[in-house]
Amino acid sequence: NVSQTKDKNYAHLSNTLARLSRAMGQTADLFEQLHLDLDAMRTLAGIHGAQFMTAAAELNPERDAE
Repeated sequence: NVSQTKDKNYAHLSNTLARLSRAMGQTADLFEQLHLDLDAMRTLAGIHGAQFMTAAAELNPERDAE
């Protein structure tokens, strides 16, 4: 009976560790996607900043003369 309980607990532990392993894999995948998304956002922010500075320079040429 003790052996059956021990086997049952080990089986439960094995299942729990398998679920944890899958969850960790999914988390790693999500972090990789987050990294890619943040990199894309950084690039987009840089492009928009450059567009804003270009538009500001075109709309305010008198400030360049000073």
